[in-house]
Amino acid sequence: MAETTITVRDHGPYVVRGEFVVTDAEGNQFERKDAVALCRCGHSATKPFCDGSHNREGFQSAPRAGG
Repeated sequence: MAETTITVRDHGPYVVRGEFVVTDAEGNQFERKDAVALCRCGHSATKPFCDGSHNREGFQSAPRAGG
């Protein structure tokens, strides 16, 4: 199995790469891709996926691991 990584982008989405499945609350799976950007700002019109709304909304978040 390939390594799966989740990268937190400063002021942007979570980027997930590798082998994974995105499933909604009812157990339905979204279309499979090798990488997806998941919304963190809450403003995306395509949730759970990022549509770039964080730029328009001025979303600010730059967490660091262990901090």
